[in-house]
Amino acid sequence: MTGLVDQHGRPLRPELLTREIAVPTLTGVRSPLTGYPADGLTPDTLADLLREADQGEPLRYFELAELIEERDLHYAGVLGTRKRSVAQIDITVEAASDDAEDIRRADMVREWLKRDELSDEMFDILDAIGKGISFTEILWDRSEGQWWPARLEWRDPRWFTFDRHNLRNPLLRGGIDGGAVAEPLPPFKFIVAQIKAKSGLPVRSGVARLAVWSWMFKAFTQRDWAIFTQTYGQPVRIGKFHGGATKEDRATLFRAVANIAGDCAAIIPNSMEIEFVEAKNVTAGAELYEKRADWLDRQVSKAVLGQTTTTDAVSGGHAVAQEHRQVQADIETADCKSAAAVLNRDLVRPWFDLQYGPSKRYPRLIIARPQKEDLKQLTDSLAQLVPLGLRVEQSEVRDKLGLSDPASDAELLRSASREAISSPSLAPVPATQPTSARPALHAVEAGHHPAEQLADAMLPDAAAAMEDAAATIETMLDRASDLGEFRAMMSAAFGALARDDLGRVLAAGLAAAHAAGRSDLVDESEDDETAANGA
Repeated sequence: MTGLVDQHGRPLRPELLTREIAVPTLTGVRSPLTGYPADGLTPDTLADLLREADQGEPLRYFELAELIEERDLHYAGVLGTRKRSVAQIDITVEAASDDAEDIRRADMVREWLKRDELSDEMFDILDAIGKGISFTEILWDRSEGQWWPARLEWRDPRWFTFDRHNLRNPLLRGGIDGGAVAEPLPPFKFIVAQIKAKSGLPVRSGVARLAVWSWMFKAFTQRDWAIFTQTYGQPVRIGKFHGGATKEDRATLFRAVANIAGDCAAIIPNSMEIEFVEAKNVTAGAELYEKRADWLDRQVSKAVLGQTTTTDAVSGGHAVAQEHRQVQADIETADCKSAAAVLNRDLVRPWFDLQYGPSKRYPRLIIARPQKEDLKQLTDSLAQLVPLGLRVEQSEVRDKLGLSDPASDAELLRSASREAISSPSLAPVPATQPTSARPALHAVEAGHHPAEQLADAMLPDAAAAMEDAAATIETMLDRASDLGEFRAMMSAAFGALARDDLGRVLAAGLAAAHAAGRSDLVDESEDDETAANGA
C-alpha cells in the first residue's frame, strides 16, 4: 500500500485517510465566518473581484457565488433544478468483466450505493455546476478491517486555493495541520469535481461566473423599482392653507399630509384643503422595471438550463416545451457523465487500490436515466428474426419487457396454435376406421415414423449447416440501423450466403422422406393383400 500514488504522482499517506483534514478553525485561515462582497457591489468592484480570482485568489468570488444563490430566487431555483435532476437519478454499477471476482467487487459498490445519504452527498458534489469546482472529503472507515467510504463531507470552497504555476491544481488553505502555507490535497482523500459551463480555469468555468453580471444588474433594477413603487405607488398629497394661517396651522396641515399615507385619516380645519395628485406614467414605469427583471431572469435560465420554457410562461405550446426540454435533457446527460467520471476517478479507483492494490480493471459507476425502449418495434423484430435463426436470450427479452422469470409451478401463457401442435389428440382410433387410414405397421411398432427418425438423425447436420448463414444474418442485424436497411442488406447478400451444406442436408432429407413414403406404400399394399387372403 505504501507504493500507491494518485493521478498526480503524489505518494499515499495512510495515516491521513481516517482523520478529517479540511475542517474549519476559528483562529486559522479556514474560518467558518464568511464575507459579504455583494453588499454595495458595483461594476468596478465586481470587475476587481473577478480579476482577483483569475489571478489565483478566489476567496471573494466563492463568497459572491454563495450569496447570489441565496439572494436571487430565480437563480437558486434553476440551479437547484439542474443539481437535483442529477442527484436523484439511480446510480448503476458495471462490473469490470464477467469474472466472479469482478462481479463481487461490483456488488460491494452496489451495497455502498444503498446509503440514504447518497442523494444529499451527490447534491453537494454538484455544487461544482455553480462555482465551477467543488471539494468533498472522503472519510474512510477501517473498523471492520477493510477500507470503506463511511461518508462524504462537503467542504467550503473558500478553504481552497490554486497553485500559482497553472491556477488549476487545488491547494488546501493552511495545509493539513492548519498552518499558514497552502498544501496540495492528500491522495485518496478528496473528490474534486469540475463541471464546466465553458472551457477555461476552474474559477472561470462555472455558471455563477456567467450569472453574476445579470444578478448585479437585476439587483439595481429591483432597487430602483422599489424606490419607484414607494414614490409613485400612491398619489402625491398636497396641502393648501389660506393666507392668514398661523405657523401652528401650517404645522398641523403638514402633519396631516405626512401621516395620511400610513393612517389613512387626518383632521384639518375647514379653511384648509388636501389634494391628491396621481402620476400619469405609473403603469408604464412599473412595466419597464418588470420587463427588465424578467429579461435578465430568462438570460440566467438559458445559462443554467439551456432554455426558458420550463421556467417561464411563454407562448409556443406543448411542442416548443418538448423541444426545450430536450435541450435540458442534453445538459443533464453531460452533467451525469461528468459526475460519474469524477466518482470513478476519485472514489471507486482509490477505494479498490486501497483494498486490493492497483488493478487493470475497476467497477464503473454509471449515472444515466433508463432509456425508453420501443417495445412494439422490439417484439415485431423478434417475431421476424427469430424464425430466421437469430439467437436471443429469454432473460434479456424479459428484462426489456419488465417481466420476471416464471416460477417452476407458474401457469404460463402459450400461443393457441403452438398448444395444438405440442398437445396432439391422443384419442383412440375408431374400430370402423378404414384400413388405409391406419399408420404403417412398422411405424406403430417403432413408436416413431421412419421419416421422423431420419429427421432427428439429420438435425445436427442441419444445425451446423445453418450456423454460417445465421452468423452472417446476425452481423447484418447488428450493423443495420432499422428493418428497412436490414432487408436491403439481406437482398444484396443473399447470393453470397453459404448454403451448399444446407442444400445437401435438405436434399438428403427430401430423399429420406421420399423413401419413407414409398416404404409406407409398400407396407400398406402388403397389409391389404394379407387382409384379402384372410377373407
